[in-house]
Amino acid sequence: MTADNGTAAGGGPAPIRLGTRASRLAVAQSQDVADRLAKAAGRPVELVTVTSEGDTNRASLASLGGTGVFASALREALVAGEVDVLVHSLKDLPTAPYPGLTISAVPKRADARDVLVARNAATIETLPEGAKVGTGSPRRVAQLRAARPDLEVVDIRGNIDTRLGRVDDDLDAVVLAAAGLTRIDRLDVATELLDLGSWPSAPGQGALAIETRADESDRNLLAALKKIEHAATRLTVTAEREVLAKLEAGCSAPIGATAIVDAELLLVSATVYRPDGSEHRTASHAAVLDGSAQDRLTEALELGGRVAAELLENGAAELADIASTSK
Repeated sequence: MTADNGTAAGGGPAPIRLGTRASRLAVAQSQDVADRLAKAAGRPVELVTVTSEGDTNRASLASLGGTGVFASALREALVAGEVDVLVHSLKDLPTAPYPGLTISAVPKRADARDVLVARNAATIETLPEGAKVGTGSPRRVAQLRAARPDLEVVDIRGNIDTRLGRVDDDLDAVVLAAAGLTRIDRLDVATELLDLGSWPSAPGQGALAIETRADESDRNLLAALKKIEHAATRLTVTAEREVLAKLEAGCSAPIGATAIVDAELLLVSATVYRPDGSEHRTASHAAVLDGSAQDRLTEALELGGRVAAELLENGAAELADIASTSK
């Protein structure tokens, strides 16, 4: 039993139980948050591994309903009181709120870009004709086909090490997230960093979400989470995810979004692709940030909504069949 000041029934500091998937990447990013949380709270933090359907079912992510399958088992453990906090890759979280839970902190974002990892130090442009490139993301599939219609895009699953291993086996290249490679100290294998201007990544990519129960009463834990929060990251990912929400699209839809804070200006851009890469629609809007932290978050939501509205006006829903990807 834990009191609302973070002490155990016996009087000592109660450990904070942090739920995580068991993959190398999930553990690496969870351990990083655990170290920061332990320092901020002055309490030990222990990792508790939880297995999700996404970890055991080898079907494609799109057929399983998108990357939200990685979060469901973790969230069930949090609701059940088996853990105190969760660490998610924010791009994997559905945009709809989960009953009884809240995102209590968003730490500073890592690199949001995608990277190519290819044989012979190849780039997208220099890959040989007909090269086999692996990805499990419909967005990346569309981007690859738009850039190089001659490429053979192969649907792949598995952890980072498994995907990297296939470059030396049956694939010429894979597309991965820069943040994931950085978190396991493997960014050196990237042969090209893909610019966000021409290759927007998934909404929330590179950012983490720390989730707690909405009625959490541990004041020490809540105070520690406030110390980890990064305001600019919260603004940018809020805007990007609002584009998804207003499009009523799932996190497996072929959509890229990028938001940045430059001085007091928030800029949001998003692109919706036809799955075969033959067409796309892009919309961009900006707004001056002013007022309280809540005012700024409201502005981020409104800005993301305006971007989504323009995309819909320009036929994005028909282009990507967004209604079906959201289901």
